[in-house]
This record gives sequence, structure tokens and C-alpha cells, in this order.
Amino acid sequence: MLQYSPESFSGTEVEFAKEISEAVMDVWQPTSQRKMILNLPDTVEVAMPNLYADQIEWICRNIKNRGSLIISLHTHNDRCTGVAATELGLLAGADRVEGTLFGNGERTGNLDIVTVALNLYMHGIDPQLDFSDLNAIREVYERCTGMTVPARQPYAGELVFTAFSGSHQDAIRKGLAEWAKARQPHWDVPYLTLDPTDIGREYREVIRVNSQSGKGGVAYLLETEFGIELPKEMQREFGPIANDEVDRLGREVTGTELKAMFWREYIERSAPWQLRGFETESHNGTVRCRARLMRDGQPVEFGGEGNGPLAALVHGFSTTGVPRFEIAHYSEHALGAGEEAAAIAYIQIKHTDGRVRWGAGVDTNIELASVKAVLSALNRS
Repeated sequence: MLQYSPESFSGTEVEFAKEISEAVMDVWQPTSQRKMILNLPDTVEVAMPNLYADQIEWICRNIKNRGSLIISLHTHNDRCTGVAATELGLLAGADRVEGTLFGNGERTGNLDIVTVALNLYMHGIDPQLDFSDLNAIREVYERCTGMTVPARQPYAGELVFTAFSGSHQDAIRKGLAEWAKARQPHWDVPYLTLDPTDIGREYREVIRVNSQSGKGGVAYLLETEFGIELPKEMQREFGPIANDEVDRLGREVTGTELKAMFWREYIERSAPWQLRGFETESHNGTVRCRARLMRDGQPVEFGGEGNGPLAALVHGFSTTGVPRFEIAHYSEHALGAGEEAAAIAYIQIKHTDGRVRWGAGVDTNIELASVKAVLSALNRS
């Protein structure tokens, strides 16, 4: 197959470009069965994308024997509009696109064929190029050229499927959860142009946490990496605490670091109250408890009763001179599986003056995890 490319097409009157191209056609004699490629460049992007598309449309409408031609686009990126010019040119009637991996080329580069292909894919059009392992393609490109794909390069950049903004993180987290639940036939997740797995990326890359992040990103990492499912209201309390620490560090933090922050703030709170022992017994629907605690290093023992272990514990505290409080929220779940799996309990207490505090406790015994969560909340009051 033969190809003719008038190098200065976009800066030439279309009538003259047509005349020259038809002169070439007269020599080569293309037919509908044996077509030639007429490759029309947008050299140094002389024409704006919409004007380039107008030129392409005029050629497609006016050149002779259009059926014997494959109209091809060859855009550059001198004004950073190569992708826009190409997409408009395709809409104007072109049949073919020339480009390079990640826009490699002279000056500011050629068209990024990866971006155009995946833009089409995003809209449900098969570009017939295999980018199912885009990470491997990027690795080969960087190794062979010695150049680096920018972190925010569309689709291929390291940060493309990450979200630092708290509002974005929260929307992505909810969108992924809904997507997994609904199993919709078409991808529809906020802020993600396509399913990262379609091009060899992973969901774990979606959420990263720095000083811009909100409660959604913090909660996502704790849940996906460690199975810690914070209640919504607790997310609102812990999110700012984590952000203050990240601000102090001045860098992005890992899920492991976030877990350590959570443990220090809630699980490892041991003053003034510490648990030494807790037993319950039930009789005719009433639960009685016996609690053995330490307060500022001094032993404290008391009993209480209620319709459950926590109600009995709260009643018992009221007999020790501790300001009255009530349980405003309680939830728990397993951390891991098997006989040795621990349970984590989340408790919000409300004091009579309206103050609320969250606490969390971990133990292989769910009743003890709940008691520890109450002490955690008291220790944070």
C-alpha cells in the first residue's frame, strides 16, 4: 500500500492541497479494492483543532474518488492539542490515525496513540489496540527510550488512578462499593474514566492519603488493608486527627501508618482507666457485672446491673463518682477469621453535658472488646 503525506497540509489552502493530492492519485491510480493512504499532517499545529477538522471534512467531501482513499491523520503536539485535533478529525470523516506510544517524537512530540485509543475505549469503541497490560508497555518504553512517562500522563501515569482530595476519595469509595454490589454492565464510578483492571492497574492504587485527604480516603485504606470498618460518625472524628498528623509529617502516608495512628488514638489509650478483669452473670433477663479496673494506677472494683453487659458496666460506673454518660452508638465486627480471630468494637459515649467521644477496643472476646472500647472513650474524654 502506498501513502502520500503533504507535509504542510494544515498551513496550505485546502484547494491547493486537494490539487496536489489528486495529482499523486493520477500517478498511483488507487481503486476501492487497492486503496492508497492520504495522510494529512497538522504540522506544528498551525491550525486550531476545529479548523484542522474543517480542513479534513472539506477534503473528505471534495476530493475525487474518495472511496479509493484511506484518509489518515498525523497530528503533533506543539500546542498540546494533538489529541483534540485527532478526535475532531475522526468526527470529520478520517479513517485512520498515526501516533506514537505516549506521544514520543520531535519537539513536543507526536500524537499519543495510547490516549486516543483509550479515549475511544472509554466511550465503548474498540480501538483494536491491546493495552490490557499498560504497565508493561510503559516499562518497555521507558527502558528503550530512556524517557519517563509523567506521573499524571492520561491512563498510563503513576497517579492516574489515585485520589488525594477528600471529596473525591469519598465518592470513589462509595462508587466502587456500589459497582461491586450492582454488577452493572457498564463502568460508572465517579472520577475513574475506566475500570483500572482493564489496563492492568489495581484498585489499591485508587486511594492514597496526604494532607489534602479527607475521612473517606482514611477509612478506605483502613478497611481495604486491615478490615477496620469505621462507623460513619467515627470517620468524621478520626479523619481530622489523621490529617493533623499527616500535616505534621508533610508527606503521603501508608495504610500501615494510618493503622498505627488509629491504634495510638483509640486502642492503646490506657490512662486513666485500665481493664484488669470483667465478669458477668445473667438471671431472669438481668445482667450483673463485676469490673476490676485501674484508675491512675489505683485499683477500682465495682458491680452494676442492666439489660446487657454494657448497660451493667455503665450502671457500675455511676456508683464510682464518674460523671454520668450513656452509650450513643455501638458496633463491632471480626478482624480476620478462625478461632484466634480478634473482634473490634466501636463505642460512642455521650456525657450529660452533651460531649461525645468515640472509643475502640480489640480482644478475642467480643464482650471484653466492648468493655475496652468504653474505657477507650472515657480515656479520651
